[in-house]
Amino acid sequence: RKEFVDLYVNYMLNESVQKPFEDFKRGFSRGCPTKMWKKFLPGELQTVLEGHVNYDWHQLEKNVKYIRYQKSDQTIKNFWNVFHRLPEEKKKMFLAFLSGSDRIPATGLEYFVFYIADPGTEDPDTYHPFTNTCSLVLSLPR
Repeated sequence: RKEFVDLYVNYMLNESVQKPFEDFKRGFSRGCPTKMWKKFLPGELQTVLEGHVNYDWHQLEKNVKYIRYQKSDQTIKNFWNVFHRLPEEKKKMFLAFLSGSDRIPATGLEYFVFYIADPGTEDPDTYHPFTNTCSLVLSLPR
């Protein structure tokens, strides 16, 4: 029985995934040569690939730049008031909505800048917030 379990575990965790893993490794190595990522410790490499999970939501608020808005506008005050009351998971969902990822880029939060823009619609009640994830712009109707 022990031999069967050992063989089965080896097959499931090693042999059955060997071909897909080799394909992935070959493709990954094309975009990120092994020499480049071997200089990182495992935790550092994970951060580079996945981003940070240490969130400072008040720092995120400080990093925002406004387009056709002022920080003192009531819409902006309301937005941040609601945002800071959200549970942690919803804040991460907002970050994913804004940037396409629920993690902070490896460069760190102090360099993560996004924009909140007034789309300038005539009737803002007929529009909903939307984002441009490439430019990190949240269009927030008044």
